[in-house]
Amino acid sequence: MNHLTFWRESRSLRACAVALVVLLTLTSVGSSEPVRKSGYAIGTETCGSADLAFPRIQIDMKAGFCAGLVASEEDRLKFPRSIIQVPGRDLFVVADMAGWGHTDGRLLLLDPRAPQGQRFKELLTAIEYPFGLVIGPDKKLYASSAETIFRFDPLADNPRDTVEAIVRHMPGRRITLPDGGRLDESAHPLKQFVFDKNGRLFVNVGSHSDDCITPAPITRSCAAAEGASAMASIWLFTPPPGGIFPALKPGETDPPHSVYARGLRNSMALALHPNFPDAGYAFLQGENGRDLPDIFKPNEEINAIEPGRHYGWPYCYDLSTPSPEFRIVLQSGVYKALCTANALYKAPFSLLPPHGAPLAMLYYHGAKFPELEGKLVVGLHGYRPTGSRVIVYDVDDHGFPKPVPAPVSYHVSCAADPAHSFQTEGGDVAAAPFEELIAGWHRVNGARPQGAPVGMTVAEDGAIWLVEDKNQTVIRIDRAAGDAPPPLPCDMRSQALIDQLAVFVARDAPNSVRLTNLRKGLVEKHCVGCHSDFGLKPGQSDAQKDATVLRFMLAQDGWIYPGDPGSGKLRTRLRGLGAEKLMPPGGEGLPKAEPGYTRLLDTADLLASKMVPGIRMRIRSGPPQRKFFGKTNKECGEIPAAKVVVVTQRNAVDKPGFSRFFRPADPYLNGECSDGDGYYIRQEFLVPVQ
Repeated sequence: MNHLTFWRESRSLRACAVALVVLLTLTSVGSSEPVRKSGYAIGTETCGSADLAFPRIQIDMKAGFCAGLVASEEDRLKFPRSIIQVPGRDLFVVADMAGWGHTDGRLLLLDPRAPQGQRFKELLTAIEYPFGLVIGPDKKLYASSAETIFRFDPLADNPRDTVEAIVRHMPGRRITLPDGGRLDESAHPLKQFVFDKNGRLFVNVGSHSDDCITPAPITRSCAAAEGASAMASIWLFTPPPGGIFPALKPGETDPPHSVYARGLRNSMALALHPNFPDAGYAFLQGENGRDLPDIFKPNEEINAIEPGRHYGWPYCYDLSTPSPEFRIVLQSGVYKALCTANALYKAPFSLLPPHGAPLAMLYYHGAKFPELEGKLVVGLHGYRPTGSRVIVYDVDDHGFPKPVPAPVSYHVSCAADPAHSFQTEGGDVAAAPFEELIAGWHRVNGARPQGAPVGMTVAEDGAIWLVEDKNQTVIRIDRAAGDAPPPLPCDMRSQALIDQLAVFVARDAPNSVRLTNLRKGLVEKHCVGCHSDFGLKPGQSDAQKDATVLRFMLAQDGWIYPGDPGSGKLRTRLRGLGAEKLMPPGGEGLPKAEPGYTRLLDTADLLASKMVPGIRMRIRSGPPQRKFFGKTNKECGEIPAAKVVVVTQRNAVDKPGFSRFFRPADPYLNGECSDGDGYYIRQEFLVPVQ
């Protein structure tokens, strides 16, 4: 039995103590407060050298590597998704979707050697969902929008004048389904693409929904994934002799395509071995599986793509588990026994950690990290404990990872079980082991936010560049000397705190009613599916459903801050106030189309506002920040004037002159205090909420 675990060092008391020293050092550079950019505390250390030395950020990395912060929200980044180097130049192009507004996307030119705040220049604007960036076989830069693939010259005086479309009309945001129904917001409109060495173009056409489930009984196959223009597939466009696609003239039709492989829910991670399509060389896809409430089900996948094969969506998940909703479809016809005994189906080559959300995949080739040469690097974007990391696979001479017998374990997170084996419903299964280039990227108050890597590229000097959309950053990975710093401690809402908040809601009759209304009118009506059904299961009572929904929301990163709804993502996402995608999809039309929907949004605010028993008090105007402390006078953070806190002891008996209040929103915490210490602020800084 081969039990491989990649969380190689136990989190001993000594390691935690050293980590605390790291945090203390980080927050006390000299005698001044640390600079914070996109949630990262910036000290005096740098990563890189000469004019490519950038502030080093505290993410837990493999020994010999460090991460430097090249650009942040201060550089007016909004929602960066991919990055590529301009050939022969020390410049990069970044695709910034700017959120999920329909035509807010931009392509930006990054000069990393320019002064901070002056590193970006807008090249193209008003692009619908820009994502893919690739250097084509002609050494020109190619990009994608929701429906198109085009090339352009990023160094031209007017880049827009150089735009040449080679594909114009792929399924995008608005689609018409085979039954004539229309979707104004397809679930997966982004286009990732790759060229092989012969100039053939492979494009991800993502599925229109999470799982294609329709009202029971389901007796037919998923129509949107069938036919010559199937979604949930990889399309192949073949260029004319010479290997270069001509620019499309006005009114000219797209080049013909074929469906190269299907049954792939969303192929955002694609990697071709340099020798592909020579016989036996790898074409790999990282599959973002369907959403299920179980944190360990289904696994994500690495698929070895072959022409004409079906990879399971929506009928199969994990290695060969049939989706129960499609039981009838799998009993006869072309998909009979698809998952278990049908030559059309190709099972995953290896499993990836469940809900990890692979959004980038590449083979490393560069001089800076010889230990990575030829290996497969995968970025996991997912917000669950199995995501937020960058992993590396050893591969064979043809580019395939190397599976080993079960059990094979992977690190989950510092807040969960330290390791978990790859499993399906049949038990432990073989899988390809990996190591973690970036292992710890969970949020640590005062030091770093949770990371969410998206696009990656290897620069000509061998450095790895990546963009991270959750915190609007560009990061450069370089060589570091010495041992890796000890991992930072966990710092997220504990199960005990979730239990406490759930009891508060259950004991408060008005809030219990609010929770029921939200569950019925918002969650069950508009949200299930996209968020793993919020943990809801058949057979639950109304009370159990309410408790399940509440606990799911409280466990998510930054969704709800009791007493302060304005700081939580539940409010900003539902109301479309930030750069992140408005939820639910199409939600901008709900206030007009659905009576009472605006009242539901207000109900969500009230639930958060009144969740904790106490007195809501506002921070008095004055200095930009008001410091707050722990019981022993340890400084815990600062809260901006006019923010609201829930005071649980107006006159704190254990700290005269202070009021005790409930844990504030994470951005105001510096990581120096724990919930058990309590949080205290001077009474004169508080005024009643009007």
